[in-house]
This record gives sequence, C-alpha cells and structure tokens, in this order.
Amino acid sequence: MTETHLADGRTVVVRPETPDDAGPVREVVAAAFGSDAEADLVEAIRASPGYLPDLTLVADIAGRVVGHVMVGVATLRHAGGERPVAQLAPLAVDPAAQQLGIGSLLVRDVLARADARGEPIVVLEGSPAYYGRLGFVPATEHGITLPLPDWAPPEAAQVRLLTAYDPDDVTSRGRVVYPPPFDALD
Repeated sequence: MTETHLADGRTVVVRPETPDDAGPVREVVAAAFGSDAEADLVEAIRASPGYLPDLTLVADIAGRVVGHVMVGVATLRHAGGERPVAQLAPLAVDPAAQQLGIGSLLVRDVLARADARGEPIVVLEGSPAYYGRLGFVPATEHGITLPLPDWAPPEAAQVRLLTAYDPDDVTSRGRVVYPPPFDALD
C-alpha cells in the first residue's frame, strides 16, 4: 500500500484490488473510457489464466475507488518459440479525478511491483506522450511489435525495460500476441 498526498491535501492510497472493488472498478473504467468495452475487458482479464492479482491495483481517496490499473500476461512470439510477457492494460482514472497524477502513481507502483517479480519488460498500447513520461519507449527500438488498431500511430506500441531485462536475450524480441480477452475489443 502506498499513500500520497495530492496538491489539494487529499490522500490517495494505491493498494491491491480486492473482490469488493469489482463494481467500483467497473464504474471507473467505463467512465474513463466512455464505454463498457474496457470495463468488460477488465472482467474478462480477471477471469482468464493471464490474470495477475498482485499486479492489479486501485487508487482510492477516502475509501472511494478513483483509479485502476492491471498488468496481465500476453505472449511474445520470438524466433525460437514464445514466452509470457507482462502487458499493462488498461489504466483508468475517474474523469472527476483526472489531472491529479493518480494515473502516474498507479503506473509507477505497478511497474515497481512487476520489477520486484522479476519481469524483464512490460508492453502496452497507449499514448507516447503520456507513457513516455513514465519511462516507456517505442517497442520497435527493442525489436518488439504489437498489433495496433488502424487508427493508432506506430509509436503507440511501447515497452518499459525493467531490471531483469537482458538486451542479449533473443527471447525478449518478437511479436506480442494479445490474450483472448482482447478479442472483443475493436
């Protein structure tokens, strides 16, 4: 659990998600994305073999969930086969609590936890301007490709290198294959 004080004096607590958070998380994710598709994705990831409860976090203010992030498992296909790879998706902050640094707190915390688990990299599809501030770089710089929607720029495919990353490990380069819960997204 991590506590941080916001500029307005309120305290944000970042902690692991609990079963009681499922309803509030769904509301936050749906509000943040303006649709139920990403909220359905969160529920599908929770029900999948790639769900990592220790890498699923919420941010709360005064006991109210205002943010959510999860890192699950995708597949990285490389020249010699395939391996699991950590994938951040999705990150959501209640629109009423955006622009306060809550998303950054969640990402930093989940990355620290992934690093402590020994994950070498975390991949994601997202805004280069936002995630670049958090240490993500274009995935292609490290020989990784992600399946992006037609509307996404190539630099939306990103990777964050963690302590266990070995640039000489050829199994850390290849093509990311999203897990089945992502099949329902357009």
